[in-house]
Amino acid sequence: MSVFGLDVGTSGVKGLALDADGGVVAAAEAGYPLSTPRPGWAEQDPEDWWRAAAVVLARLRAAAGPPQGIGLSGQMHGLVALDSDDRVLRPAILWNDQRTATECSEIEATLGLERLIALTGNRALPGFTAPKLLWLRRHEPDVFARIARIALPKDYVRLRLCGEHATDVTDASGTLLLDVAKRRWSDEVLDALALEHAWLPRVLESPQVSGVTADGVPVAAGAGDQAAGALGVGVDRPGPVSVVLGTSGVVFAALERYAADPQVRVQTFCHAIPGTWHAMGVMLSAAGSLRWLQAILGADYDVLTAEASGWAPTTEGLTFLPYLAGERTPHDDPDARGSYTGLSLRHDRGALVRALLEGVAFGLRDSLDLICELGRRPALGRVSGGGARSEEWLRIVASVLELPLERVAVEDAAAFGAALLGGVAGGVWPDVPAAVAATVRPRELIEPVPEWIAPYQAAHERFRDLYPALRACR
Repeated sequence: MSVFGLDVGTSGVKGLALDADGGVVAAAEAGYPLSTPRPGWAEQDPEDWWRAAAVVLARLRAAAGPPQGIGLSGQMHGLVALDSDDRVLRPAILWNDQRTATECSEIEATLGLERLIALTGNRALPGFTAPKLLWLRRHEPDVFARIARIALPKDYVRLRLCGEHATDVTDASGTLLLDVAKRRWSDEVLDALALEHAWLPRVLESPQVSGVTADGVPVAAGAGDQAAGALGVGVDRPGPVSVVLGTSGVVFAALERYAADPQVRVQTFCHAIPGTWHAMGVMLSAAGSLRWLQAILGADYDVLTAEASGWAPTTEGLTFLPYLAGERTPHDDPDARGSYTGLSLRHDRGALVRALLEGVAFGLRDSLDLICELGRRPALGRVSGGGARSEEWLRIVASVLELPLERVAVEDAAAFGAALLGGVAGGVWPDVPAAVAATVRPRELIEPVPEWIAPYQAAHERFRDLYPALRACR
């Protein structure tokens, strides 16, 4: 017996097959390209997602046999526009696309910011799905006129896998079309924006069965990548926070009750356990910043982080702002840009890397501080994402957050969480908390370095002062 989890990411599909104890029976991955046809744009061909998912499923089946259930996770907010025959009308506009600032302002003016927050728990952000629809209406009216359905990335894979138009409450929360408190589509938002109700898929709770494959395997509704990843590291209830060092950086906390940030500096979405919610702060370029610098420097990651470890904390005043693709938390500024400040002749390649690792950590601290305003301060972080493989980076992040960080046994947290949801849909576990309790295993603890904490507190203040100072120069 096994259950499968698929994570439809920005760079590829990752898949895991798990047994009932959470052991990894098989793993597979297939990649695809990202298109940036104009500055600030990010698009992909949804057929690439399906081709990659089919490859991953075939490999998992070959290694683990037929699954008892399948769960889906994926990058959030992406807009897939479909015609009446479910054909893709244009490349999908992704979560990190920044073209919709005008449309975000239009949405907030139409509904009023206070009412928008009351309905959706969030303000209009350029990455969200609703502004993308308004952008299509304004800039590609021929495409807009042909829309019969819309889908989110993982839900397009579901459509191809089992022929069902469906989504889940966590992913739907990121469209700006869901009444997050009531966990259903918002008629008021749709009517105010003159968007068709018929375009939207059924919205389900994450562990519900959304359909079955051609050979009868139940497919769970699934979850957006951050909610699924939180399950994968054991953040299914208030307690530890999830800290993600992926392409984007995320601090994610399960909430004791629905609570939107009145200043909407962090996002409040439905969580993957029915009747629960979460808050998260999102920075757009975390490990993505390191990938950018590594491509420029042309050296192996291990070499670069080893050189970074030769520098003392705060890198003699060198500060990196990780706003390479705009920023979401805490600034909501699609035009924000990255920078190095405080360079001297002493700074070498290792210094550039260490300052970058620290700058990302400071961005995560911004999110943690805001989330703490909605509830209690956590005593522990559970860490995932590609950046979590670096011991030095985790020591930096733990020291900046002033929070011990715990790795878990499996790195691909979103695919792992998706598999748990598939297992609940397939009857392997009775509910999501039982699945988490049976499978998630902490592996090691990375403690803050005591002598680094005070220097990083001072450096974080400098980091915070730089954004408004540099913005004034634009």
